[in-house]
Amino acid sequence: MDSATAKKLTDERITEAAAKEAAERAAAEKAAADKAAADKAAADQAAAAAAKAAADKAAADKAAADAAAAAVIPKAAPAAPQAQSGCDPNYSGCVPIASDVDCAGGKGNGPAYVRGPVTVTGSDIYGLDSDGDGIACEK
Repeated sequence: MDSATAKKLTDERITEAAAKEAAERAAAEKAAADKAAADKAAADQAAAAAAKAAADKAAADKAAADAAAAAVIPKAAPAAPQAQSGCDPNYSGCVPIASDVDCAGGKGNGPAYVRGPVTVTGSDIYGLDSDGDGIACEK
């Protein structure tokens, strides 16, 4: 082979090698760009999912707070005043504790009597409230 042909062949091989190297470099750059785009898309998707989860949690927290604020807290009933010593706690005013109590001036036979009116605050165990209105010995 003469030197001109050899030089032409060498130049062609150098050109082919350079073209192959350029193509490989372009393919590597494209692969890197594709990977970067996929990574960015995955990161964007993860960020969107995290933002949605945070928004859902905030909405749930707000709903729970609203429900708690709307819940009615029942007020405690005032405690009944302590009955005086020797007085029945089912009545306000002092109704003596005895085997039977009747209204003074009525038809009852005692042994204990109470002057009214007295308010029935519990069970009318002595039957003093004849009309059932919660006020005993009112007549």
